[in-house]
Amino acid sequence: MASTHGAEVLVASNRGPVSYEVLPDGSLNARRGGGGLVSGLSAIGPDAGAVWVCAALSEADREAARRFEGGRRLPAEATGGQQVRMLDIDAEVFSDAYNGIANSVLWFVHHMLYQTPLEPVFDAEFRRRWDSYVAYNRAFAEALAEEAAEGAAVLVQDYHLTLVPGMLRDFRPDVRIGHFSHTPWAPVEYFRMLPDDVAEQVLRGMLGADRLGFLTQRWADAFAGCCEALVGGLGGTRVGVHALGADAEFLRERADRSDVKERMLALREEIGVAPDGGPRKTIVRVDRTELSKNIVRGLLAYRQLLADHPEWRERVVHVAFAYPSRQDLAVYREYTDEVQRLAQEINEEYGTPTWRPVALHVKDDFARSLAAYRIADVALVNPIRDGMNLVAKEVPVVSDSGCALVLSREAGAYAELGDDALVVNPYDVVGTAEALHRALGMPGAERAERTKRLAAAATALPPTRWFLDQLEQLEHLPG
Repeated sequence: MASTHGAEVLVASNRGPVSYEVLPDGSLNARRGGGGLVSGLSAIGPDAGAVWVCAALSEADREAARRFEGGRRLPAEATGGQQVRMLDIDAEVFSDAYNGIANSVLWFVHHMLYQTPLEPVFDAEFRRRWDSYVAYNRAFAEALAEEAAEGAAVLVQDYHLTLVPGMLRDFRPDVRIGHFSHTPWAPVEYFRMLPDDVAEQVLRGMLGADRLGFLTQRWADAFAGCCEALVGGLGGTRVGVHALGADAEFLRERADRSDVKERMLALREEIGVAPDGGPRKTIVRVDRTELSKNIVRGLLAYRQLLADHPEWRERVVHVAFAYPSRQDLAVYREYTDEVQRLAQEINEEYGTPTWRPVALHVKDDFARSLAAYRIADVALVNPIRDGMNLVAKEVPVVSDSGCALVLSREAGAYAELGDDALVVNPYDVVGTAEALHRALGMPGAERAERTKRLAAAATALPPTRWFLDQLEQLEHLPG
């Protein structure tokens, strides 16, 4: 497959740096996104000839992709100067691939979320959806093959695109291919739940890359273990670890803006004061209502804290931001409902006319999240399993007066932050309640010192450096 545009650097991801909405007059309005990839791609400069290949996620995105199909790439004025090619993949194929396989199968495998007496069931419907996942990956591989210059560096992102490296290798053996996994990787005995042929396709697809990146050594070792057991090893593929860090400069600047300060005042008013007139302590969590984030057990641990340590009643508020996620999947809607039900139950059980124990917010508000980071006495990050968890890294960076971190040992961030966090087993509600008690009672000087060390570890590999490190490693591999 011949190159048509000649980009030297390419990024492929399901979600791109821009999304569209159709206005009442029929015109398209572009909204630019942020995040590590946007920062990283910007860091290589406009002269690198970089191209970002992504999928159209909505009908408005598909309309934009169709309107600009002639020139292949979206107008630069809509993308903040990025060169973006958005793929108009059939809506049903996209839904089957994204919701039916990536989020309902691969995500569940790597986060070990299945209730195995009942699921998974790999039936004919699964096979139909798997065919869509293959077609979705092939669309990316074909677009990358068309866009790449001779010997270009291609950085493929995440579990949505596990087959792309192998497909692209067939199309363009001259390019250098990297793939990065932003999730955990399942241990071999769990990964083998997948049908044998599908498991092999995933591994061989990944091994089409010259180099694979993971967030922690634990996830890299799990992948290598799967390859050893199922396909005879890694072959010539290199494996590296890049622990994505928080963007301290951006976070601190953004957290100092007026809208964040306004929300801090509103949160303090909502939290109120203790019976002695002093400020109440705050336990803060900021998460999507994603099954792996373990919000329900976090609420149960808070209820256990109030039961076991009545001295904290009316002296602490659990500020819980649980932003709805993947609400097109029934299991996620049910989980979101359970979070809201349990928060209400705790408030009814322990609340008083002057104290609401749980301040739950479900509408996404980044400025309010930063406000909560700043005022938090304790941050609760207790995922069942998490590739990294940037919240654990962001809170110490912007904390005003120090924040004790209660951290699950199953978060990727544990590898870097575990020494200065209060570490918990995410399934142990009683143990988590005791960790919250210790965190609330931690002396201010100790809390501030721990926070300083946490912030240093959290910012060791900021997004731009994280991206450039992978690019440099890929470009310096032997030909």
